[in-house]
Amino acid sequence: MSLPPEKASELKQLIHQQLSKMDVHGRIREILAETIREELAPDQQQLSTEDLIKALKRRGIIDDVMKELNFVTDNVDQELPSSPKQPVCFTDRQSTLKKSDGTRMADSTTMLSISDPVHMVLIKTDIFAETTLVASYFLEWRSVLGSENGVTNLTVELMGVGTESKVSVGILNIKLEMYPPLNQTLSQEVVNTQLALERQKTAEKERLFLVYAKQWWREYLQIRPSHNSRLVKIFAQDENGINRPVCSYVKPLRAGRLLDTPRQAARFVNVLGYERAPVIGGGGKQEQWCTLLAFLCRNKGDCEDHANLLCSLLLGYGLEAFVCVGTKAKGVPHAWVMTCGTDGTVTFWDSLTGHRYLHKPINPDEPPAAEQPKPLYPYRTIGCVFNHQTFLGNCQPSDSVETCVFDLNDESKWKPMNEEAVKSVCAPGATTSLPPFPPLCASTIDASVTSNEIEMQLRLLVSEHRKDLGLTTVWEDQLSYLLSPALASYEFERTTSISAGNEEFQDAIRRAVPDGHTFKGFPIHFVYRNARRAFATCLRSPFCEEIICCRGDQVRLAVRVRVFTYPESACAVWIMFACKYRSVL
Repeated sequence: MSLPPEKASELKQLIHQQLSKMDVHGRIREILAETIREELAPDQQQLSTEDLIKALKRRGIIDDVMKELNFVTDNVDQELPSSPKQPVCFTDRQSTLKKSDGTRMADSTTMLSISDPVHMVLIKTDIFAETTLVASYFLEWRSVLGSENGVTNLTVELMGVGTESKVSVGILNIKLEMYPPLNQTLSQEVVNTQLALERQKTAEKERLFLVYAKQWWREYLQIRPSHNSRLVKIFAQDENGINRPVCSYVKPLRAGRLLDTPRQAARFVNVLGYERAPVIGGGGKQEQWCTLLAFLCRNKGDCEDHANLLCSLLLGYGLEAFVCVGTKAKGVPHAWVMTCGTDGTVTFWDSLTGHRYLHKPINPDEPPAAEQPKPLYPYRTIGCVFNHQTFLGNCQPSDSVETCVFDLNDESKWKPMNEEAVKSVCAPGATTSLPPFPPLCASTIDASVTSNEIEMQLRLLVSEHRKDLGLTTVWEDQLSYLLSPALASYEFERTTSISAGNEEFQDAIRRAVPDGHTFKGFPIHFVYRNARRAFATCLRSPFCEEIICCRGDQVRLAVRVRVFTYPESACAVWIMFACKYRSVL
């Protein structure tokens, strides 16, 4: 029985999480080291594989693992194998190489046909937990198929990213080893010939697509000369400075069990940090679209990175989603996501804020007295829309979003690119496309522990700040606890756009504040976990400073922190400062 690729990926993710939780790899290393010390005779050079397996069985490691891994049979979809004896292939998150389809090992010839490289990303993290993308490298791993004993050593030079893509950042020594070993290795000549043919094929596909794109652009300009000023983005540079078709940055992405709804996916993308690509000197915005793995590893990126990820997730949920490229107020370039419903409803999703807007076009031919819908979205113009299969240029008389009609099948309004041309360079498995997206990783953050740590740090910072002002600080734990429902309600509203639970919170506060006393509260939201940085930001708000520096009779202070975790260790941090004091006229 063969698993579909997406189900196999989800199964491997669950198994990998369970093994990490059990620290199986650490226990295996300890037992193997102990076995080698105790059982390896002086005249014996090495232990056999059978000896090592027996040692693991004797210590109960294999039994423990099989007890923890519960395989369930689904008679309808047959998603999981019914027996734990089925061979399972474990793959590292960043190494997208697969040797097995879940039933049998692939031979060397089959593996030679797998053209997806191993994508490696180097990240630097400072003492404040701020991440910086240092290098991004696509490793061609198939040279190991022609090496003796299935082992080879490589030395690669890592280059910088963005404006430093031509600057070396260091040398990386890599050892590649096939495990389990292949029954038959290929000659190095066969491997080199295959790689050369693929490079030739890739170059030809890229050349043909470039020729087609130029012809498409000429035809687009012939429709209306003013089209030259519209934001029609066919190619975009990645972090390595390589021009790629924009459609290659989007692929349907399933979140497994980590995200339940499209709106929760939008919230996840929203809490990833926003950072524009750095630019040296003047001249406006630096051009850089990150590949998905680089974006997720650094947990922050530009608006295009957020839009590409959100569109990929919405496509994974079965929606008809597109990335929109246009401008906001004052002509600032921007990217957002659009979904088209089966009933013709058009919805805009802002990947930076998580807000959703229904689009109802204004008819410019209507008389001035006629009532027209008032747009609530911040977008001004739109030049093109695209996803993993489709690219469409806006050829309507005006590129204004509020008058735009999103009938994407009407070629008089939207000029399409040939889908076969897009597929030739962007389809999964194409040698010109990016490797398959990695599965999302579950958060490693303990929400309760992190919430308590930030809350205690904030209490200390507030007490020190008030001490410098000559004020005493008295905390009221019960009042702090009563703030929790409000923070949960705020996050629920951000995720679902539904407000709930406010009545209970207000009633509890009224009961907790005696007659003749005043209550003040200030909620604020962050996407980072640095308490000192958050406190400095809070003090810049006059309302929050008034609470923190409250003076009066019987002043009681409260602070509550709630951390809501999302995949890739992204998080939403809600903080509420509050005080109550006796009113004096």
